[in-house]
Amino acid sequence: MKREDCLQSIARNVKNGNLVKHMLATEAIMRCLARRFGQDEDRWGLAGLLHDVDVEITGSDMTKHSKVGGEMSKELGADEEMAAAIVAHNEAHGVPRDSLMAKALFAADPLTGFLTAVALVRLDKKLASVEVRSALKRLPEKRFAAGANRDQMATSRELGMALEDFVRLGLEAMQAIAPDLGL
Repeated sequence: MKREDCLQSIARNVKNGNLVKHMLATEAIMRCLARRFGQDEDRWGLAGLLHDVDVEITGSDMTKHSKVGGEMSKELGADEEMAAAIVAHNEAHGVPRDSLMAKALFAADPLTGFLTAVALVRLDKKLASVEVRSALKRLPEKRFAAGANRDQMATSRELGMALEDFVRLGLEAMQAIAPDLGL
């Protein structure tokens, strides 16, 4: 499975630039998580990159979202674990997250939006100026980045990671690709 093929599929199927940035951010976090757990960075990263490739195809139909994406990822060369992680990131299917990759993708998905929102309220609107402690202070504010499911992010504990460590890893991962994210 080649990243370039995945990017071409995304270019064909995803027109929303912010969604593409979310997918890139999820890829970056998944790559860092793979390093932390001694897993294959490319496999984990590509699962993160492709996890929402079907959003515009399936529209708001959560009964189809991620099932279509799982099949699309297989067509690109994803293995069963990668495709299963993509399907399992959507709770609507009730698919158990029974692999470390699936648990990681589920937790990482909302973290990207939350950290983006934290950056966007900074004066410079840059990830570089975001600190972990300032991000953590925003977590209890339910109206702040309301679409970022805090309970889902907190499943980082299933990875053996405290939420603070998970936020730190995610922030560092996104800061490393900040120019690609426009942040």
